[in-house]
Amino acid sequence: MSTTGNKAGLDAAAWTFNIVTSVGIILVNKALMATYGFTFATTLTGLHFAATTVMTFILRSLGYIQSSHLPTSEIIKFVIVANFSIVGMNVSLMWNSVGFYQIAKLSMIPVACLLEVVLDKMRYSRDTKLSILVVLFGVGICTVTDVSVNAKGFVAAFIAVWSTSMQQYYVHFLQRKHSIGSFDLLANTAPPQAASLLILGPFMDYWLTEKRVDAFNYTFTSVMLITLSCAIAIGTNLSQFICIGRFTAVSFQVLGHMKTILVLTLGFVFFAKDGLNVNVIVGMIFAVAGMIWYGHASSQPGGKEKSQPLPINKSEVEIGLVKSNEGDEKV
Repeated sequence: MSTTGNKAGLDAAAWTFNIVTSVGIILVNKALMATYGFTFATTLTGLHFAATTVMTFILRSLGYIQSSHLPTSEIIKFVIVANFSIVGMNVSLMWNSVGFYQIAKLSMIPVACLLEVVLDKMRYSRDTKLSILVVLFGVGICTVTDVSVNAKGFVAAFIAVWSTSMQQYYVHFLQRKHSIGSFDLLANTAPPQAASLLILGPFMDYWLTEKRVDAFNYTFTSVMLITLSCAIAIGTNLSQFICIGRFTAVSFQVLGHMKTILVLTLGFVFFAKDGLNVNVIVGMIFAVAGMIWYGHASSQPGGKEKSQPLPINKSEVEIGLVKSNEGDEKV
């Protein structure tokens, strides 16, 4: 098989891994929160990273993760940005209407583009820009319904959008700057994230829900769902780092909206109240068409280029987790 064929196969595997785990965790968490009332989202995220930490320790002991070191200052900055992202998204969902929350999520794409243009000197072709607009239009039709905003909700959404965009940009940046792989970066950042979220989470969740996580009525089924959510989260966290490392935060955001389409479809299948209608179907068509167009446009010469690329981790190129310079920014 040619090198191009290998890259395409690995790209498809990375995206499939991310989509399957992301959609799976959304459905499990929806059942956990809606059916069993476990609304402690920040604490649950802390448990996700704790499970991820355990897995990275196991992988390191088996030799699948090499010992690597990130400067403490870089880890602290990453954890702060990542935690602001998690808390900001939770608070934004609580304080805003569903429609404005979805608009805030969509605005992450132009913010990620701005970060790449300013920090990486990225250049986008006209077709790449138009394809992104089509994706935004399609997903907007699918998800944006009622739109109301208030001052504190706007502030929460602003913090959530910028911190999430920065976190995803930082994942790509750190892998290139320090020549480390997705596994290595996750092994360095998951432990402090788990510790900080497990300490902060119960207080944050009590502030948002006025319920205590330790007072929750834990049943066998709810505990099994929490365990399943943590198990899937290991794959979600790892696949996010792999995908952003292989591509960029913008590509991850644009093509990642395929998860939104699948969640809407599966929500109709498993939860009858989340029905499809003409607007949703039309929006899905536009979104999928825009994603296909983006994949084609960004892979063309000049579709998406940066003038001074950061160095790539050679060890990951060898095992196929990160693409070479020639195809780094192409999907």
